[in-house]
Amino acid sequence: MSFQGKSKRIFFILWIFVSACGYRFAGSGNLPAGVNSVFIKVFENRSSETGLENIFTDDLIYEFVRKKKAADIKSADSFLSGVIRSVSSGTISHKGESTSLEQRVMVTVDIVLKDLNGKIIWAANGIAANETYDVVSDKTVTEKNRRDAVSEASEKLAENIYFRLTEDF
Repeated sequence: MSFQGKSKRIFFILWIFVSACGYRFAGSGNLPAGVNSVFIKVFENRSSETGLENIFTDDLIYEFVRKKKAADIKSADSFLSGVIRSVSSGTISHKGESTSLEQRVMVTVDIVLKDLNGKIIWAANGIAANETYDVVSDKTVTEKNRRDAVSEASEKLAENIYFRLTEDF
C-alpha cells in the first residue's frame, strides 16, 4: 500500500474516532433533572455595593433568554436564585510604592436552582469572576473603569453559571 493510501486510511480512522467521541460545545447540554425553563429571581446582594443585584440578575436573564431557557413566573418549571457574596478589589500593578496602575475586581456568587416545590435541584457556592481595570489620576474615570469591570465580570459569571448548569451529569 502506498504512503498516500495509508495516510488516507489513518485520516479516515481518526475522523471516525473524533466524530464518535461525543464532542460538543460547552453549555450545549440540558438543564438538570428534566428542567426545561427557568424563572430567574432578583439576586440578593450581600456586598457593600448597592445596585449590583440588578446588573447580575439582568445578565443572567439575558444569558438564559439567548439560549431559550428563560420563562416567566407562570410558565417556568424551576426557579434560579443567587446571592452576591462579595465584591473586592486589589492592586495588580504599581507605579512606585503607593500608586496603583491596575486593579482587579473579584465578584463571588452562590446559585441555587429549585423545582416548583422548593426542592434544590442544583447549587453552587463560590462561583467567581474577575476583571482588571485601569487606575488613573481622575477618580471619576477610575470609578467608571471599575463599574465597567464589574459589569464585564457579571457577564462572565452569567455565562459560567449557564455552562455549569447545562453540563451533563
